Amino acid sequence: MTSWSPSSWRELPAKQQPKYKDEDKLKTCIAKVRDLPPLVAVHEIEALRGALAECVEGKRFLLQGGDCAEQFDDCKAQTIENKIKILLQMSLVLTYGARTPTVRVARLAGQFAKPRSKDTEMVDGVELPSYRGDNVNGFDPKDREPDPERIVQGYFHSAATINYARVVIAEGMADLRLAPAWDMEFVKNAARRDQYQGIATRITDAMNFIETCGVKLDPVLQSVDMFTSHEGLHLEYEEAMTVQAPDGKWYNRSAHFLWIGDRTRQLDHAHIEYFRGIANPIGIKVGPSSKPDELVALIQRLWPNPAAAPGKIALITRFGADNVATMFPPLLKAVQEAGLPVLWTCDPMHGNTTTTTHGQKTRDFDAVLKEVEECIKVHASLKSRLGGVHFELTGDNVTECTGGPENLSETDLKLRYATLCDPRLNYSQSMEMAFRLSDHLIADAKVLKEANGHATDGQEPPAKRAKSD
Repeated sequence: MTSWSPSSWRELPAKQQPKYKDEDKLKTCIAKVRDLPPLVAVHEIEALRGALAECVEGKRFLLQGGDCAEQFDDCKAQTIENKIKILLQMSLVLTYGARTPTVRVARLAGQFAKPRSKDTEMVDGVELPSYRGDNVNGFDPKDREPDPERIVQGYFHSAATINYARVVIAEGMADLRLAPAWDMEFVKNAARRDQYQGIATRITDAMNFIETCGVKLDPVLQSVDMFTSHEGLHLEYEEAMTVQAPDGKWYNRSAHFLWIGDRTRQLDHAHIEYFRGIANPIGIKVGPSSKPDELVALIQRLWPNPAAAPGKIALITRFGADNVATMFPPLLKAVQEAGLPVLWTCDPMHGNTTTTTHGQKTRDFDAVLKEVEECIKVHASLKSRLGGVHFELTGDNVTECTGGPENLSETDLKLRYATLCDPRLNYSQSMEMAFRLSDHLIADAKVLKEANGHATDGQEPPAKRAKSD
């Protein structure tokens, strides 16, 4: 491979990039962002990499979730709190039910760029540039021209969001002893509210008992880490946020974790060139167009020395519920045979998107859940494991996905359809998903334990690993 630099991607074809009319203005804005302070610390990035390595080993489980596309207008205290709270509550259910610590990674503080199928779209009979996210252009037809100044605005909205997220966590929102008081107002199912309250109360009672006995609680039990992520789509911005550490490694300091989308993972294109040089843990979306040999080659290009960087690569599968059983096994087998200990996660959202008769995009709760279930089955059949999930969700009471505990129908979508891009699970649907997923993880753990000591993915046998944990 040729030598790498943060700008070496410019020598290759780059897909899904905005077309700016004023190149001088673009250069000025990128130079400004390059001089601004990093948003995350190197030690935080390395801490996440270590946690993801434990997800690969089955010692932790990854919960990644948040908006399909953040909006500048969502940079509000209550909105940010709701996003953090739903991930905390879901992770509490998963941790307690599956008896496995959960790693929380929020699609937060930077998810401002979106890939689109076409460069233009028709709006009220007028052909306009497609909306590509708030750091490129506006959703309003008057704001569709890509504006470099939005890159700078995106940085400052990211900075404000991540700063407030740290503030609310530091002030005690993430203190597990407060879990019984975390608001559940949007969960209409009384049985689920009671179930959650019972979990939270049992956890806090145990913590209080330990303290009463004079044992100082581990800080990990009192609070939690929250990491940030976004799709590394807008290469001008990502390059500007890439900084070299004293040890010579290059880190993207805009987020702890970045992923490569299904539309931009061509081996000989710009996104792979950029991503191969950063030390952050990274994800790769794996969809119906993925081919086994190409996937292996892609991982090897991005991760030439797996033993030296466990937790580096997460594969995020997105096939559609009805395609998992046929499309997933060949890819999983190819990665296993290549000896690549990646973290397998499931994105059950994107492959299950449909359009209503009124032209609104939606997703059905049962289809989303089915894709997760099908992934778990495939992993079990090949002595592998699902190490995480990746949801588009919100802590607000929106109506964008059908089904779930409220049994929303297509006619209900018009009540509170707020997304500008893809539909998200609402608060109640997200909590129900956590409970259902927890049940599956418990069952999956039992299957692995009954495997008579057979190793999974080239790791320790489950029985031996349980003793060491």
